[in-house]
Amino acid sequence: MATVTLTAENFDEVAQGDGIVLVDFWAEWCGPCKRFAPVFEKSAGKHDDIVFGKVDTEAQPELSERFGIASIPTLMAIRDGVIVFAEPGALPESVLENVIEQVRALDMEDVRRRADT
Repeated sequence: MATVTLTAENFDEVAQGDGIVLVDFWAEWCGPCKRFAPVFEKSAGKHDDIVFGKVDTEAQPELSERFGIASIPTLMAIRDGVIVFAEPGALPESVLENVIEQVRALDMEDVRRRADT
């Protein structure tokens, strides 16, 4: 599956649905972002059931502000409308795949219960 460009206009619609959404916050001028992009794209090609979205922080500064993005690239994982992971840094392929496995394995009832306390 190809990556989806996320904007202020479509972010909530994409991120609040069921399933997993991985979001790459990036910018054209960012060297580590350019190194992470092929890793993200390769993973997108392997996981048809996951939405892989990209937020250009230069074009969408309101999304960067909304989520407190202070360093790029930042990877955010959202499952069933809940942010379950957010970490800056260009992840190697093996680490990205591990994050995906962990997000898939989450007990979302437990995650929601913990969030409510």
